[in-house]
Amino acid sequence: MPFTVLPVIQDLMASGISVWIYSGDTDGRVPVTTTRYDINKLQTPVKTPWYPWMYQGEVGGYVVGYENVTFVTIRGAGHFVPSYQPGRALAFFTSFLEGKLPTDH
Repeated sequence: MPFTVLPVIQDLMASGISVWIYSGDTDGRVPVTTTRYDINKLQTPVKTPWYPWMYQGEVGGYVVGYENVTFVTIRGAGHFVPSYQPGRALAFFTSFLEGKLPTDH
């Protein structure tokens, strides 16, 4: 049986803890489509529809906000996001630390 972190995410959500999930859009190990499929299993409503977030005047990726879950993609990044896109990774992580959805960096 494949390993899943969905029960852990559900427990965190039930405790009121916001969870951020991120994925490089060129990740061959855990593709964005797989992550989206798993997030859909949580059956939580979308609060902020998909939109592009910007990094240095270019699309840095896309973000969608759910109830207590935020999913961020990082454009041009593989499985180890900071190795592929260090600037975009820092911008995304800074947004996380500030408790804000990524917009323009």
